[in-house]
Amino acid sequence: MLQQVNGHNPGSDGQAREYLREDLQEFLGGEVLLYKLDDLTRVNPVTLETVLRCLQARYMADTFYTNAGCTLVALNPFKPVPQLYSPELMREYHAAPQPQQCGHSESASATACPIGAGRILNHEELTTGQKKLKPHVFTVGEQTYRNVKSLIEPVNQSIVVSGESGAGKTWTSRCLMKFYAVVATSPASWESHKIAERIEQRILNSNPVMEAFGNACTLRNNNSSRFGKFIQLQLNRAQQMTGAAVQTYLLEKTRVACQASSERNFHIFYQICKGASEDERLQWHLPEGAAFSWLPNPERSLEEDCFEVTREAMLHLGIDTPTQNNIFKVLAGLLHLGNIQFAASEDEAQPCQPMDDAKYSVRTAASLLGLPEDVLLEMVQIRTIRAGRQQQVFRKPCARAECDTRRDCLAKLIYARLFDWLVSVINSSICADTDSWTTFIGLLDVYGFESFPDNSLEQLCINYANEKLQQHFVAHYLRAQQEEYAVEGLEWSFINYQDNQPCLDLIEGSPISICSLINEECRLNRPSSAAQLQTRIETALAGSPCLGHNKLSREPSFIVVHYAGPVRYHTAGLVEKNKDPIPPELTRLLQQSQDPLLMGLFPTNPKEKTQEEPPGQSRAPVLTVVSKFKASLEQLLQVLHSTTPHYIRCIKPNSQGQAQTFLQEEVLSQLEACGLVETIHISAAGFPIRVSHRNFVERYKLLRRLHPCTSSGPDSPYPAKGLPEWCPHSEEATLEPLIQDILHTLPVLTQAAAITGDSAEAMPAPMHCGRTKVFMTDSMLELLECGRARVLEQCARCIQGGWRRHRHREQERQWRAVMLIQAAIRSWLTRKHIQRLHAAATVIKRAWQKWRIRMACLAAKELDGVEEKHFSQAPCSLSTSPLQTRLLEAIIRLWPLGLVLANTAMGVGSFQRKLVVWACLQLPRGSPSSYTVQTAQDQAGVTSIRALPQGSIKFHCRKSPLRYADICPEPSPYSITGFNQILLERHRLIHVTSSAFTGLG
Repeated sequence: MLQQVNGHNPGSDGQAREYLREDLQEFLGGEVLLYKLDDLTRVNPVTLETVLRCLQARYMADTFYTNAGCTLVALNPFKPVPQLYSPELMREYHAAPQPQQCGHSESASATACPIGAGRILNHEELTTGQKKLKPHVFTVGEQTYRNVKSLIEPVNQSIVVSGESGAGKTWTSRCLMKFYAVVATSPASWESHKIAERIEQRILNSNPVMEAFGNACTLRNNNSSRFGKFIQLQLNRAQQMTGAAVQTYLLEKTRVACQASSERNFHIFYQICKGASEDERLQWHLPEGAAFSWLPNPERSLEEDCFEVTREAMLHLGIDTPTQNNIFKVLAGLLHLGNIQFAASEDEAQPCQPMDDAKYSVRTAASLLGLPEDVLLEMVQIRTIRAGRQQQVFRKPCARAECDTRRDCLAKLIYARLFDWLVSVINSSICADTDSWTTFIGLLDVYGFESFPDNSLEQLCINYANEKLQQHFVAHYLRAQQEEYAVEGLEWSFINYQDNQPCLDLIEGSPISICSLINEECRLNRPSSAAQLQTRIETALAGSPCLGHNKLSREPSFIVVHYAGPVRYHTAGLVEKNKDPIPPELTRLLQQSQDPLLMGLFPTNPKEKTQEEPPGQSRAPVLTVVSKFKASLEQLLQVLHSTTPHYIRCIKPNSQGQAQTFLQEEVLSQLEACGLVETIHISAAGFPIRVSHRNFVERYKLLRRLHPCTSSGPDSPYPAKGLPEWCPHSEEATLEPLIQDILHTLPVLTQAAAITGDSAEAMPAPMHCGRTKVFMTDSMLELLECGRARVLEQCARCIQGGWRRHRHREQERQWRAVMLIQAAIRSWLTRKHIQRLHAAATVIKRAWQKWRIRMACLAAKELDGVEEKHFSQAPCSLSTSPLQTRLLEAIIRLWPLGLVLANTAMGVGSFQRKLVVWACLQLPRGSPSSYTVQTAQDQAGVTSIRALPQGSIKFHCRKSPLRYADICPEPSPYSITGFNQILLERHRLIHVTSSAFTGLG
């Protein structure tokens, strides 16, 4: 097994030892990094010494939680660490993507084997990313909550908190309850929020009440649970906490009347004496500094001596102040009852009388319990015997020892009934209706393994319960995992783990065992002898390997070799405690009490049949303590078997309860006792990851793309178009080729990991294909996930490339279409615009032509007379002269010039005016001084047949919107441009003509 863990394959034992020594030295040499190992399965090699050194390094670094496979190892810090259990940290673990804890399951079929032993991953878990979280008790709590929340058919969860007394089991259970109270009460409505807050407060308030009445200070723990409890946190379909229920097991009621040296009674007695007010002390007869025989070590102050916290918690649970005062008054009566001491009677026919200093205690106890003083004393002193067919009653005075026994029996009876009543009140306060919840999360806080100098029936039952829980862990983790390997056909080297079944056969086996022999002694109508019981046990069970005896012991006893070590049990008083005799006259005495609380605890109901009062001639066997405890323990194990179990192993670093103190010897014995090293060996050397064939193919069939022989080709069992889809009705023959193709890609993945430089992934990781599941290690899972991510990345790149190419082509087609549409629209708009311009130009042209013709006609009429007079004075024919023709054309074309010059200001220089005339008339080149140009302003009188325009004339020029409209051919020499025609006088015309001829000549 060591070879498999270390990864070596030496050829001889000497080489194996040499490798082990080198690895051990290498590991122990790096103590600086020990505290960083969150999981003990990473320790190499896995030995008691290396695990011990790792835990010590983490403990000294204030790291108190470490994973060990599916088990969470919790070291008791023995100091307050508030930041480690803050509500902010609870919400951080609750909001994490996936807790790094393996103790969970998915279906009811997986409850027989916790997934931490080899978890069966479903599709949801495989596809969910995991965030690395530090080991914590909140990790286990969150994982159990998610198991209930994420399943279609939820499976009840249970958390088994185990460990020795003082290891921190009660604190761990309290932290889990606070965690669930925070994360499982988040309703939306305000009314539901108030209900959830009330349930949360009541669940948390049940802790201080049960610890006050059920915990005590022992040699190993200041707050040791003297009873076992299974807390059932009830959740509805929305995974909200609707209530809770508490089930208790085997209260150590003998502690009320008997405490070992250096130990204390239950916390509640010390809380009353230290926290009561002056009025309450007077009412309960508890004066300052009073001494009580059942209250040892009163000067010792503990953190648990908080009376106000207990009273406030009881008030929140629905126990009002008068009822609380009644409870404390009864407890004070028990303290006074313990001070009643009897003196031995010289005459056996006379009852034993109380001592002188005990008479006050008798009177006070009777007053506080609501009982008649004489009746109370008589019931303790005298025993009633019924004998014969007629059930004749005989009264026999009791000896001093029997009087003490009857007194103690009365106190234990009252306290046991009171404790059961408190549990029922708590359940009625926090328990929800059956129809309002569907699943539950169970917290099992059971007493730890105990071994004292004097061990009796209480320690035997406690250690018996721990043996059953250890056997449950072995059956559900160690044995189930290795048996599954064998069933799946894996080549597996079995680990020799410690099986405690022989010890259980010794305690509870059939037909003969320690419990059966003790019960048989109770049924025999004879006085019990301690030596005789020892002889019967040693004779009847001599063949058991777990039974031993100490020949040097003076007292009758026997030794049982438990998984946590040998324990010696004294046989004296064993049978009497198993009978737990409650005289019927004591029960009738308490039924006569006038106290309201005792009247409710001991009702006078004739229909009730108790074990102390069997009917007439009935010979029914008496129900013993061992029988009742065994029945309740079997019921508890049935509940655990029906749930998915999670394990928290609490370790006590030292027996003194000192912080920063780690005693290797004590921790080593606890590691050996709980089988933690065997758990680490199997987790490290085995295959913690188990995936069914179907899920494995669905998850990793993409890896076949990495193998060229399987992706395509004629020899491929599947075409290159794609991979086959999973069919629910596929047979194993169909799955085998798929799995083999996936396994063929492992060398490619290993080479890829080697190229990237990851040496851990490059190492060949073990992986086996069973009959129905694929077994692998964490490193193999990481390798497969990296390969799958690589294939998905390649596929994503291919898809992205194809999509981008498609988008580019689509964009190009869209651009071309847009350009065509825009060109067509622009062409259409241009044509429409040109058509409108042509239409407008046609309208303007027609209007201009009409106006020009009209003006030409008008001008012709006005010039008729002037032309006749002019030609008569100048008979020479000008009409035929080319010069005249050019002059007329210039006059007609440049008629606007006359209008401009006529309206030009007089102050303009004559030279500038001449230049303008020169440019406008386009006269031949010559000397400008030879030309004379006169305007109408130079003369008086009318120079035109029309009146001169009044005001200024503005010319508006606008560029034509038509393309090439400004580029036009030469205008016709006879065309007339303008909007008015000015007729010059004939003499002016002749003068200009003469001047022109002169210049040309």
